[in-house]
Amino acid sequence: MTPASAGLTEQEAGRRLAADGPNELPAAGPRRLWQIALEILREPMFGLLLAGGAVYAALGDLVSGVVLLAFASLSVSISIVQEIRSEKVLDALRAMTSPRALVIRDGRSRRIPGREVVRGDVVLVAEGNRIPADGVLLEARELLVDESMLTGESVAVAKRARASDAEGAGMRPGGENIPAVFSGSLVVRGTGVVLIQATGAATEIGRIGKSLASIDAATPRLALETRRLVRLFAVGGLLASVAVIVTYGLLRGSWLDAALAGIAVGMAMLPEEFPLVLAVFMTMGAWRISQARVLTRRATAIETLGAATVLCTDKTGTLTRNQMTVQECVAVDGSDRAQLLRWAELACVPEAFDPMDRAIAQAASVQTEGRSLVRGYALSADLLAVTQVWRVPGEARLVVAAKGAPEAIMDLCRLAPDAAGSIRDTVEALGTRGVRVLGVAHGVSGEGPLPDSPRGYTFQWAGLVGLADPLRPEVPGAIAECLAAGIRVVMITGDHPTTAQAIAREAGLPADTVVTGRELSDLSDAALRERVASVGVFARILPEQKLRIVEALQARGEVVAMTGDGVNDAPSLKRADIGIAMGGRGTDVAREASSIVLLDDDFGSVVRTVRLGRRIYDNLRKAMGYIVAVHVPIAGIALLPLLTGLPLILLPVHIAFLEMIIDPACSVAFEAEHEEPDVMTRPPRAPDARLFSASMLAGSVLQGVAALSVTAAVYLLAVQRGMPEEEVRTLAFFTLVLSNLGLIVANRSFRGHPFDFLTGGNRVLLGIQVLTIAFLAATVTVPSVRRLFGFGAMHWDDVLMVALACTLLALTLALLRLARRTWERTSGRRFKTHS
Repeated sequence: MTPASAGLTEQEAGRRLAADGPNELPAAGPRRLWQIALEILREPMFGLLLAGGAVYAALGDLVSGVVLLAFASLSVSISIVQEIRSEKVLDALRAMTSPRALVIRDGRSRRIPGREVVRGDVVLVAEGNRIPADGVLLEARELLVDESMLTGESVAVAKRARASDAEGAGMRPGGENIPAVFSGSLVVRGTGVVLIQATGAATEIGRIGKSLASIDAATPRLALETRRLVRLFAVGGLLASVAVIVTYGLLRGSWLDAALAGIAVGMAMLPEEFPLVLAVFMTMGAWRISQARVLTRRATAIETLGAATVLCTDKTGTLTRNQMTVQECVAVDGSDRAQLLRWAELACVPEAFDPMDRAIAQAASVQTEGRSLVRGYALSADLLAVTQVWRVPGEARLVVAAKGAPEAIMDLCRLAPDAAGSIRDTVEALGTRGVRVLGVAHGVSGEGPLPDSPRGYTFQWAGLVGLADPLRPEVPGAIAECLAAGIRVVMITGDHPTTAQAIAREAGLPADTVVTGRELSDLSDAALRERVASVGVFARILPEQKLRIVEALQARGEVVAMTGDGVNDAPSLKRADIGIAMGGRGTDVAREASSIVLLDDDFGSVVRTVRLGRRIYDNLRKAMGYIVAVHVPIAGIALLPLLTGLPLILLPVHIAFLEMIIDPACSVAFEAEHEEPDVMTRPPRAPDARLFSASMLAGSVLQGVAALSVTAAVYLLAVQRGMPEEEVRTLAFFTLVLSNLGLIVANRSFRGHPFDFLTGGNRVLLGIQVLTIAFLAATVTVPSVRRLFGFGAMHWDDVLMVALACTLLALTLALLRLARRTWERTSGRRFKTHS
């Protein structure tokens, strides 16, 4: 043991632990219940919902106020439960215990928690150990380390001991044959002695984690739209109230009555359903996607993912399994795959931890009982091959097997130039497909003294074994669906360009152009913005370069989704519009930086979430269109008697009844609507598309005017016939309610048949229709209910009048839908889904 490896004293280690702090990354503590509730209540949707309820209560409409506040409380409660569930799942994912470390203290080895490792500690590492902190190797024996969590490259890298005291400083992860090791990486073969140089936030992992604090997460576009809608309708409602007050005051001369009329119309026009709809849609969306084992840490991220125009994905562990398997076997003439794998398995270290050795052993599936290892020859700088000598039952002589770099194995076999040239051609062909190739040889030996080097044996060429990290089976289909939906998929990986290009082609990604990290570092921000428009694969990319790529895409106006699982992915996950982390094998840092976590690491879940996001946005627009449309006849019928002096129609109980239809219809019923048939075959909506566009407003107002015209016609006709006030109110209210049901159906599908007034499998809508008609019937047949509503008797000629009026409205709404589609075809624009 070298003098430096005698380790620290316990006293000195304690002093450094107190000075530097524990060897762990700083993490925010779990959010308390009141903190979660406060964050939710800060959202405009909930603020408007609660404010609307308070306004109703203050104006004396306690029924509407209590109903609205009850809806607000229910929505807030559901969202709090969803947030708490997210926190608990993340806590469970973090619950893996801190790895322990074998350190030298006071000249003796002892095992301590990884968080107690300090600068200057000497740590012993072996196969299966996690490196507890950044350090330099004092000793290394056949040391192979998997740094994919930091670099994104699936192939483990070899390490060596430092040649001088100064060597090792300033090195970065991913380097082959360097003396530096890094916190969180996994030893897959060999042993080593590490002198710790950095712990906690000072490590390479800590540096990445610390950079997250300086990265602003993208604001969800739906949140921006919500704030815009709140401002728009607040101003619109105020202007409408002022207009009514001025008009009524000038016409009637009573400004007190004018003020009351203005408040009443303002209440009738107040679109308190907007925040209710947004709250319910986001909460239900989070619940629906959780059924597919996708955790949403921010509910609005689901809708945002539906608007994604670019999906940036890591390769290792995201598109691939991060698990080496045997892909190719090229056996020598006269041999077969099974025999070649048997020789390759004999060349592996017993009970290997190396991913390639484990893959070969699994593919070989040979009986290992009874055999014993006589001698092993490790990989060396002058011979990149591993050789094992075995005593095998049934074999008269010792069996020798070797595997390693094809050139090294060919050298051991002393192949003729022609044979070696043919093998090199095969190796090169496999390499272009991203396959890592090993040569395999075998021989025999007597029981006497064994040679000091593998070169002392006589070997025969056995063949080539090709290994690769295979593509996940669901990936090609998921990527094809993304491309059909107009979502561009870009691979960003730390792996070798050839491997990345091969995987991209297998997955169905455009891979003609590959940009490496070295080329990217030479590009200015402006040049990179131009380059990202056409590049499908980025290889040998550093963590900070992933962030630059995401920012360059966003600078082009793209809505960027980013998938990943490693610490190196965390900055770009946080900066992307939607960060998607792998929950099963993903690191804590990646999960904390993301807004969506795939609990089963299924890449296909990304596509399912995109589909759900688009469905949510479509149905949200349908609900919004309905809300605007339905408030036109309500406001008009509330205003008409004030302007004409005719009998009042809408009393507080009528408004409360209408709210019982409108609120569940615009929230739950529209949320339950099926997706449109073209949901995954149309391009993403434009990044600057408005949730509530001018064309949508015009269409909704036209629908509302149609409903108002029919209701007003029935009302005026009843007045003209000299019917009692109670009967006039009954006919007008029945027409208004049935017109409301017509507006629901008219807005429930963008692509349905113009005359389709069926529920189409929407059980919620069917329930609303049945209950509404049943309750309407009760208002004229049950005396106590009829008195509450101020209704009169309903005669058969009255029923016929209402039926004819509603039939006329249905035809008018269907013709409006037909006209809209005709305009879409001729103008090449989408009125609702893409406007």
